[in-house]
Amino acid sequence: MNKILVTGATGQLGLELKVLSKNYSQYEWVFADRTAVSLDNLSILKSQLETILPNIILNCGAYTAVDKAESEAELADLTNHLAVEVLATYAKVHGVKLIHISTDYVFDGTSSTALKEDALTNPINVYGATKRAGELAALAVNPEVLIIRTSWVYSRFGNNFVKTMQRLLHDRDTLGVVNDQIGSPTYAADLAQAMMDIVESEKWVPGIFNYSNEGEISWYDFVLSIQEITEETCEVKGIPSSSYPTPAARPAFSLLDKSKIKEIYGITVPHYKESLKNCLTAEV
Repeated sequence: MNKILVTGATGQLGLELKVLSKNYSQYEWVFADRTAVSLDNLSILKSQLETILPNIILNCGAYTAVDKAESEAELADLTNHLAVEVLATYAKVHGVKLIHISTDYVFDGTSSTALKEDALTNPINVYGATKRAGELAALAVNPEVLIIRTSWVYSRFGNNFVKTMQRLLHDRDTLGVVNDQIGSPTYAADLAQAMMDIVESEKWVPGIFNYSNEGEISWYDFVLSIQEITEETCEVKGIPSSSYPTPAARPAFSLLDKSKIKEIYGITVPHYKESLKNCLTAEV
């Protein structure tokens, strides 16, 4: 029986994979939190992998506190770059399949058309830079690694934009939301399914793939969609990024082109509104 190791198991994507794992009982599943697989401690990471001995690694673990990363660059780099290199090296030595999750933040946001996998990367914050370094390191030591870049991830679990906006729409009379950052959200349950579709596929095509839900929206548009479903009466106003300064700069445009993952793996990508409804009505 093949063993699947899920790192970052207590995060949004890890928890969605745990729900999904019930449909894939032909695998032995190991859901590892940061103590079981320590992406922030390279001295024990390799021995932890040697103890678990997975056949497939789904690396959902990452340092994702985008603003905090600006002042914790070393820790972000350890988790997002150096640990990924260890995972990729382990996968190479042991003939293990590795799917690694990356981000739209590897781009600088100056594009005006949906970004393909071979588009020029130019991160504008520490988080994006460490994630790009992780991509490069993984592919350098192991060209068989499969990387999925995703964006604006949310789920029924944990803290995320959708849950925060739900609360604020209910509690406030007015709400200002950034309207000049364009991309597409990703329901973690959909991404988890895409990952398993790849695992179950007859073929293994390594390299970089994009995955997010269909649609081209701003965060402001996203909140209007949340409001439409939840029927909250709060007044939502669009504001420029300059009115909501953050420690880390965000790309103004990071819409991902999903044609490659659709063509090679036959992945079905739902529209963001459909997935948002599914999330808001899902049981936790």
